[in-house]
Amino acid sequence: MKKQNGFTLIELVIVIVILGILAAVAVPKFVDLEDEASEASVQGVAGAISSASSINYAAYKAGDSDAENLNGSNNCSSAAELILQDGVPDGYSLDDTVSLTDGDGETTDCVVTYDGNGATATAVIISTSTQ
Repeated sequence: MKKQNGFTLIELVIVIVILGILAAVAVPKFVDLEDEASEASVQGVAGAISSASSINYAAYKAGDSDAENLNGSNNCSSAAELILQDGVPDGYSLDDTVSLTDGDGETTDCVVTYDGNGATATAVIISTSTQ
């Protein structure tokens, strides 16, 4: 009697079929990740703008001379450029037609849009003075 070494052709075909079935089930879960990633990234940028605005407002209330003066003369886009350290990241935009609300501590909702697929999120910018 001869001792068998290796796998038979049938065993290899069965393994390939099982791998094919697993791939067919897993691929659809990864196909739609681009939209979810875009949504998450635009929410991250909106969160960064909101956080920067809160930090700027706190610095303004503490009397820090480096705090930006944000008021009705700023629109959402210009305010975000002022308070973010490196400005609004490439590929994202804010509505230039929405002006900030005048009044110390007043909030304005600004829509952040990812230019790649139009995903949006809302950032809140806090006004720092009455002008």
